[in-house]
Amino acid sequence: MKSILFIFLGGGLGSTFRYLIGKFIITNNEKYPWHTLITNYVGCLAIGLLLGWGLKNDTLRSELYLFSAIGFCGGLTTFSTLSAESLHFLKSGNYMAFIGYLFLSLTGGIILVALGHFISK
Repeated sequence: MKSILFIFLGGGLGSTFRYLIGKFIITNNEKYPWHTLITNYVGCLAIGLLLGWGLKNDTLRSELYLFSAIGFCGGLTTFSTLSAESLHFLKSGNYMAFIGYLFLSLTGGIILVALGHFISK
């Protein structure tokens, strides 16, 4: 039960942080979801750092890892918003934005997780 509480608290903070990033990132082009991309990038780098740290210190089941990686990063990143924004690009016929957004999101996210993991090892 204690583990669930740590995940819950971290998730709430991560979701709040995601909301604040969306409020503070001002772009010239409101049609492109830069705030989601940047938020997911931050979360990917953070979870890569936490994963490397957790593996190095054998703390993948610790309360701090549950709070930060599963809770905070899980609340911060948003696959559902990425999917909804991608669908919007498809429905509007903006196929290049759709492909570009998915490419940037997926490859950038994987690279940042790997980079974070490499840095923390």
